[in-house]
Amino acid sequence: MNENLSLLKPLSPLQMALKRLKRNPIAVTAFFILVALYLTAIFADFIAPYNYDNEDRLRSYNPPTRIHFFDEKGKFHLRPFVYDYGFEFNEFYRRIYIENKAKRYPIKLLRHGDHYKLLWLIPSDLHLFGVDGPARLYLLGADSRGRDLFSRILYGSRISLSIGLVGVAISFVIGTMLGGISGYFGGKVDNIIMRLCEMVMMIPGFYLMLALRAAFPPKLSSAQVYLLIVVIMSFIGWAGLARVVRGMSMSIREKEFVLAAKGLGANPLYIVSKHVLPNTLSYTIVALSLSVPGYILGESALSLLGLGIQDPHASWGNLLSEAMGIAQIQFHPWILIPGFFIFITVMAFNFLGDGLRDAFDPTMEVGRKL
Repeated sequence: MNENLSLLKPLSPLQMALKRLKRNPIAVTAFFILVALYLTAIFADFIAPYNYDNEDRLRSYNPPTRIHFFDEKGKFHLRPFVYDYGFEFNEFYRRIYIENKAKRYPIKLLRHGDHYKLLWLIPSDLHLFGVDGPARLYLLGADSRGRDLFSRILYGSRISLSIGLVGVAISFVIGTMLGGISGYFGGKVDNIIMRLCEMVMMIPGFYLMLALRAAFPPKLSSAQVYLLIVVIMSFIGWAGLARVVRGMSMSIREKEFVLAAKGLGANPLYIVSKHVLPNTLSYTIVALSLSVPGYILGESALSLLGLGIQDPHASWGNLLSEAMGIAQIQFHPWILIPGFFIFITVMAFNFLGDGLRDAFDPTMEVGRKL
């Protein structure tokens, strides 16, 4: 009997939204892509064959390493291997890399290499894969200083992926609280907060970001620059969210449960945080998921212009700074690969945001069916 009652138990709005989300294959695929990206960012030290600043300047712009299963005699090898690369100069004094097939270097799993701290806590030197020296494994090629681009992309994902989540978390707290307070109290409080929002929103976001960044000392560590970018972008992003939450709060404050809490003498801030704001989550979750790409692109633009994360630390933006010249792209097209990761991440967040919007607003799904 109890089992039958549990089967008849109605689903909560969140459970219904998740059920609708699971029926959206594009959003689900985008979710798993983002999970894979964030997992590789967390375990970048272990997955990357080299540290982000491990360089060999004699291998500047080494092309992607070719992985072989057949040797020069046509014999098949079960374990994949690579050859070391040498170079010579052509008539234009440009390096031409040539495989030295005198010795094979098998790709080894769980190989010891550069030291790091797994999860920033556990000292280790074990890497998922790699090759013995003097050969180097460049899955996606090397940059101008002979550093493995694949490893730097993995390390750069920590900056580019986390800055969106941290920035959104800060703007979420500021925007929802100010929007909830403005919509609930109304009057002078509402007028002051909304004029402040309009002042922030009337300034073009990218130029405001450049101006705020230029106001700080140029000689800052990468950690300080990271925190600075997060603060700047959060300062830009909260105003639009606050305006929408304010409109929703003005409607919610007239609901019976809010009036009942007010009649019982509850503190106004308690009512805002416990009764008003939770009823805006269906919108804010969607809005935040759609705003994460803006933070990623903003950091990438700052780093691309040399105002963000500085070398040797990696972010997807400063990795793209080497692609500023057409000649570099022509001769070394692999330096554009970080832009592909930015594109994939931005599209995944947009598809997931669209899926969340449809899931939390069932009327849109009904409209599409009609």
